[in-house]
Amino acid sequence: MTYREITTVLRQAGIDTPEWDAALLIGHFCFVNRTSATAAPDRDYPSSALEKAVRVRADRFPLQYLLGEWQFYRQTYEVTPDCLIPRADTEILVERAIRVLPENAFFADLCTGSGCIAVSTLCERPDTSALAIDLSQAALDVAARNAKRNGVSERLEFACANVLSENAEWALSRPRPSAILSNPPYVRSGEIDALSPEVGHEPRMALDGGNDGLVFYRSLLRLARKWLAPNGVCLFEIGCDQADDLRKLAAENGFSCAILRDYGGNDRVAELRRANEEPPA
Repeated sequence: MTYREITTVLRQAGIDTPEWDAALLIGHFCFVNRTSATAAPDRDYPSSALEKAVRVRADRFPLQYLLGEWQFYRQTYEVTPDCLIPRADTEILVERAIRVLPENAFFADLCTGSGCIAVSTLCERPDTSALAIDLSQAALDVAARNAKRNGVSERLEFACANVLSENAEWALSRPRPSAILSNPPYVRSGEIDALSPEVGHEPRMALDGGNDGLVFYRSLLRLARKWLAPNGVCLFEIGCDQADDLRKLAAENGFSCAILRDYGGNDRVAELRRANEEPPA
């Protein structure tokens, strides 16, 4: 297949970025860089693996899973259908964590998935250590490989546990973290099927936040009341229409709540602190 043919197939399938996808697929399966692929649009690439990948992508299977890896922040991550695909919007949370974590901090990353939040934060803050939690052992296996790939395995502990658990023994038996970071499931159950076809291939358990999208935030705040260290901070990714809900939940649990926006101008991260504690200067 040629770059031009692949682009046409993907465009007809409704792919928003057919040129970008075509170049990345050619690069991955035929070891040709993007510039070369686009400069010779009629060059034929006789690869059965490429042809199969184009067919699968045209069925709206995520590009990231076909490539098997994706860039996030300054690192490269293995991605599989066992975990949510890392997205650029989440980098706002990592940037804030890097900035506000105290020296030599221990932090927790709940619903870690691919491990991108914990691993990127650890990479940029070599003085810190962390605990990563997920209910999916398959996702934790991916996260562990990503930690090793990016050189932070010795500072990252993993545990398979349910963050919705009422007793949270898995947490309370460990040191109190200076920060609780999380990109939890926050899509309303009734809205998941209306998302893009690609999202339908991602693990539903990493998306489904219950009927109102807030189930995990309630549990995270309940846990934070007991476990977060004094003067600690919670950084939670949120849906673009959930800022008011998070402010209300924060107040009900004795936390203040500031909202950070992503690069698209959408509400994206809730920064929570106990109401009687001041953020660092």
